[in-house]
Amino acid sequence: MTGFVIGYGTNGFTDHTLEAAIDVLAAKGYGALALTLGHPHLDPFASDADDRARALRTRLDELGWRVVVETGARYLLDPHVKHRPTLVDREAEPRMRFLRRAVELAAVLDADCVSLWSGVVPDGLDDEAAWALLVERMRELVAYAEAAGVRLAVEPEPGMLVETVADALRLRADLGDPDLLGITVDLGHCVAVEPEGVVAALRAAGPLLANVQVDDMLPGVHEHLELGQGELDLAAALRTLDEIGYRGVAAIELPRHSHDAPGLAARSMQAIRRALEER
Repeated sequence: MTGFVIGYGTNGFTDHTLEAAIDVLAAKGYGALALTLGHPHLDPFASDADDRARALRTRLDELGWRVVVETGARYLLDPHVKHRPTLVDREAEPRMRFLRRAVELAAVLDADCVSLWSGVVPDGLDDEAAWALLVERMRELVAYAEAAGVRLAVEPEPGMLVETVADALRLRADLGDPDLLGITVDLGHCVAVEPEGVVAALRAAGPLLANVQVDDMLPGVHEHLELGQGELDLAAALRTLDEIGYRGVAAIELPRHSHDAPGLAARSMQAIRRALEER
């Protein structure tokens, strides 16, 4: 038995409707959804977005599932440039508007949290100036989330200004350690960039851990791989989640694998179950 719930990210099911993806995942034994807002499953700017979120919550309640809201859609805000604008761009209002909508929809969905990241520092801006922009914008988002009763979770991303758990902890401290600001940890990212590896990163996040993404990676390479194809010690990671008392969602995060989504969902669940037995 484990205290956390195994889920799957909808960004790995982009060739399925959301309803069909849920049906497949339920058949494979999953118990939670990591919902990436945007194409093709739930456009946060659509006129019926709130109604669709309420319908989704009803379906998840029928299944007894939890949900986290992910905000990493690649071309939702700019069809020409992936992820832009971010929280560290000079002009970030489209990103801020999107994240406010994510908070609103998370409230409708009764989601565990809204997961978000900082962004890659743009050319012509140094890290210090980018950090100041990030703190200013995160302060506004934290206040908005607090008013809605929604938890935020900052995800360290390879190559972004907030790249490691230590960076996320620094950001949280600069914001005054707000109660509703937690941390997302991607297990594969720990292999790629965390200096002391996955176990140390999870322990550093500790009680602030609000969301977990599950995938494999190789050191120094930010490429999401199927479990078993990289160097992640999955059993050690899952054991650490239990040891630190994590009770949230741990969702498979494979956004480039929709072509084999049902097969990959089955193999991923098998890998998780094997690792749980090895703990």
